[in-house]
Amino acid sequence: QLNMAKKKEAFLKEFKEGPLLFKPTYKFDLYSEVYDTSEKKRKPAWTDRILWKVKNTSEAASKEGEFPEEENPVSVTLSNYISHMSYGISDHKPVTGTFKLEMKPLVSDPLVTLNAEGEWNADHDVHIRYSAVPEFPSSAWDWIGLFQVTFRHVKDYVTYAWVEDDEIASNRDSKQVYMSASEIPKRGGEFLLCYYSNNLQSIVGISEPFQV
Repeated sequence: QLNMAKKKEAFLKEFKEGPLLFKPTYKFDLYSEVYDTSEKKRKPAWTDRILWKVKNTSEAASKEGEFPEEENPVSVTLSNYISHMSYGISDHKPVTGTFKLEMKPLVSDPLVTLNAEGEWNADHDVHIRYSAVPEFPSSAWDWIGLFQVTFRHVKDYVTYAWVEDDEIASNRDSKQVYMSASEIPKRGGEFLLCYYSNNLQSIVGISEPFQV
């Protein structure tokens, strides 16, 4: 029925689905893996499905003159598509899909380049030098965070410095800020510096890894 609808309905044609390698997920007797034993004896069916599509942003952007001849910046790969037979509180068995998303960068060069200067440890204040491209929309609310190399989210910072309030030097080519020694982790390890842009609401520069 779904395959017939996909052929007929234009909005469904772009949707994809993984292979149905699991048993029909409907209709079960409650708290069992036995198909319907009631008087109706409904035929088993794959009524629980996961379909997906990726919005073709590159096609829309190319009409605006942006990112011409680029592939879609988001690619999706289905890694796992299964049912869960152990659940019995419904006459359906739940279905889950696990997807791998790859986000292709829209900016090839970083907007901000930054480096950790000198030896970093908790015995003294440390310095960061950074430079931005001329058109970068900086803000007084921008900050530079110290992250472990395994960080997963922008909020995973160990500490941070405000680019304006903690500035100690500036010239035409670069600026310098400091981080207080009291905020540097004494246990050490491998870390990164990340520049967060308040206007762009994202990280726009990442340093090379370095030791603390």
